[in-house]
Amino acid sequence: MSDHAQKHPFHLVDPSPWPLVAAMSAGLFTGGMVMFMHSDRAPTDFWLAALGLAGILFVMFRWWSNVISESSIYHNKVVQIGLRYGMSLFIASEVMFFVAFFWAFFHNAFVIFSPGVTEWPPAGVEVLDPWDLPFLNTLILLLSGCTLTWAHHGCLEGKKKDMVQGLAITVALGVIFLCLQAYEYSHAAFGFADGIYSSTFYMATGFHGFHVFVGTVFLAVCLGRAIKDGFKPDHHFGLEAAAWYWHFVDVVWLFLFFAVYIWGGE
Repeated sequence: MSDHAQKHPFHLVDPSPWPLVAAMSAGLFTGGMVMFMHSDRAPTDFWLAALGLAGILFVMFRWWSNVISESSIYHNKVVQIGLRYGMSLFIASEVMFFVAFFWAFFHNAFVIFSPGVTEWPPAGVEVLDPWDLPFLNTLILLLSGCTLTWAHHGCLEGKKKDMVQGLAITVALGVIFLCLQAYEYSHAAFGFADGIYSSTFYMATGFHGFHVFVGTVFLAVCLGRAIKDGFKPDHHFGLEAAAWYWHFVDVVWLFLFFAVYIWGGE
């Protein structure tokens, strides 16, 4: 082995401009949003935030494209172990993110509102019927979990057709879920600023919808890679990570459906 040959199994990434560009874009976006919300020059500051957001999206595309290109060369089994730990910790942080919203919802239900004094939901709030669109969306997400598992098993067994079909159906179900949630929001009898129930409802379900959007994009990228033979039975962590994330989103929705829509809507 030569003196310049790599003597360890780990992937030490090359110098990259993307962390710096991402930080600058994020600062531009957040600064632009603050100025947009607190300034009389709203149009100008909005475009400042839009420029920052465009920079963030550009960095995401280029940086993750680099990761995909590197995966076929450097992501050996030792590197994949680290990636699995990283994805596990990321999902754990996402769990705590949603714990905050559930905490806010139940805190207001049990502490601020006392039986016999005030009620939860507050008087005058026309809650959504949980057995209408929310129940349909629950079935859609549960079905999407099944189709994604089908796609994963297709990858493990080397069946490209099953993998592609399963991913395509899962992506389609994610889009349908988002469309139905947007329809539900547009026809809800209460708005975000109509009280503590309304704000906690929209924060919890809205951020879940954002996670569904992220997961749908994640799976759409996996679909493109699957079509181009980017996954192998022994080398497919990208698909596995997307599956973990999607199943996490499914489980969070089940808690939201039972806690916010059924229990919270009584």
